[in-house]
Amino acid sequence: MKEILIKSIMIPLPDYVTIKETDTVYDMFQVLEKSKSDGCHAHRDVIVVDDNGKFKGNVTMIDIFKTLEPNYKKLFENYEGKTLTKDYVMAAMRDFNLWVEPIKNICERGANIKVSEIMHVPDKAEYLQENDSLEKALHEYVMGAHQPLIVKNGDTVTGVLRFGDLFEVVRKEMLSCPLPE
Repeated sequence: MKEILIKSIMIPLPDYVTIKETDTVYDMFQVLEKSKSDGCHAHRDVIVVDDNGKFKGNVTMIDIFKTLEPNYKKLFENYEGKTLTKDYVMAAMRDFNLWVEPIKNICERGANIKVSEIMHVPDKAEYLQENDSLEKALHEYVMGAHQPLIVKNGDTVTGVLRFGDLFEVVRKEMLSCPLPE
């Protein structure tokens, strides 16, 4: 496969959905809804920025689900060292009363939770540089990177690299290959 650099695949930060740390989860859903009608890239997660537009963190779908069901916090405190079998997952749902009130209190919860309380601040391993290769990004995802990967130029965050966007590049490359005889 030819050398493909991250900067040619990433979504530039100005093109990504952003919110402030002081916004609520409800505000975040409103911004995501607006982005759909604006014709932006389809987003299900957001980048958190400060008042100057500087990157602070991100919020993914998993972060949102864990927040909307507060008993997940108790579950993860007790999870360490356990194997995720189907029986364990079902027992945990019952034992920790997960999603007992699936949608009933979702609006109230979302209106009262600040983005700063749930955002993920990436660690050093969750950043890529614009000039890193596609292969490096693929390796990061396969080895369990938190989605999406944040892209930098030096120390400045410049974009976002989503797993699905990498898949599309690989899919297109595969389809462009000549058929074996």
